[in-house]
Amino acid sequence: MEVNAKLRYLKIAPRKVRLVIDVVRGMPVEKAEYQLQFLNKGATLPVLKLLRSAIANAVNNHKLVKDNLYIKSISVNDGPTLKRWKPRAFGRASEIRKRSSHVIIILEELKKLSGKPKKLEKKIIDKAKPTSAIKKTTDKKSSAKDLRPVVDYKDIKHEDKSPKSQGQPGSESASEHGKKSGGGFTQIKERFSRKLGEG
Repeated sequence: MEVNAKLRYLKIAPRKVRLVIDVVRGMPVEKAEYQLQFLNKGATLPVLKLLRSAIANAVNNHKLVKDNLYIKSISVNDGPTLKRWKPRAFGRASEIRKRSSHVIIILEELKKLSGKPKKLEKKIIDKAKPTSAIKKTTDKKSSAKDLRPVVDYKDIKHEDKSPKSQGQPGSESASEHGKKSGGGFTQIKERFSRKLGEG
């Protein structure tokens, strides 16, 4: 179904309006709206207003879905030109032409649907959520959790509290081990100062 909207007697020259409408011709409605919001031209605001009016006509009057619309055609025609005069040298007068334009936009559906528009909205929402990918990720996580070894926290705590045998060489305290290996800060400082004195 085609939906029309017209903008008449726009006080901008058709040549300047064509620079804007050539960008959005054939685009989906949402993408065209984004383009017009960030296009730095004087005719963007009137054309954007016309596009939103056409979308409102389609949604409210014809019960169509916004996501399923695109710009089939958009065109500019010459409107009436106002003639003004400007004085020039030697008593002459030069003509000033203040042009106007008429803009016509036609929207159409991307896919023709026989059912209600609510069904399309549900389909679009379902497409946006990839359920199969979510299920795959959850299955992978569950399988990874199953492969992990089960360790009891009480056993670890009990091992930490168990007294170390004094006779074994591995039962040295951390301070004694540091002293034997020469890991104290004062000892390192003394060694460094000796090396500097020898140099």
